[in-house]
Amino acid sequence: MIDALLVAAGYLVGSMPFGYWLVRVLRHEDLRTLGSGNVGATNVWRLYGPRYGLPVAILDVAKGFVPALVGLLVGGETVGILAGAAAMLGHWRPIFLGFRKGGKMVATAGGVTFALAPVVATLCVVIWGVVFLLTRYSSLASLVTAVALPVLAALLGEPWQTVVFATAACAGVIVLHRQNIRRLLNGTESRFSRTRTADA
Repeated sequence: MIDALLVAAGYLVGSMPFGYWLVRVLRHEDLRTLGSGNVGATNVWRLYGPRYGLPVAILDVAKGFVPALVGLLVGGETVGILAGAAAMLGHWRPIFLGFRKGGKMVATAGGVTFALAPVVATLCVVIWGVVFLLTRYSSLASLVTAVALPVLAALLGEPWQTVVFATAACAGVIVLHRQNIRRLLNGTESRFSRTRTADA
């Protein structure tokens, strides 16, 4: 029963659309109608810069980290993974936005990974940063990092449950970035810049 409650709580925490709420309260705008329409940190950062983007990024990471860590400490590896995965699902389809489009789960997946495998997560942050600095494509950095995640988890000897989670998270991020992949292949993907027309 406790395990099920932790997973449900993970979904509710993940459903908190911090980017949408912050922009609505401070800018009186609907983030879903701006930029890419996503409510995650990337779209907020593109539109408003680090003043809003950084706190949203931290909160999006935290809403994956906290449920996964609590689940890990209370119920063990599998419960931590399930609670973290539920948080990612909530970020993608938040109940507080009527199950409509949320974010692409990258930051929230990073938070889950920090709880489950902090060394792997740290290496992933480094990979993301290097790819982003070299290319200025947030989407490409996220995709490369997603692919690296299960590889690093396996190479560093993480529990099989974590490797399975990392593989599923990788697949989820790739699926949610399929339009970005098409634009990257076509050479039409926007490099990261602070514009109100950017497509994250």
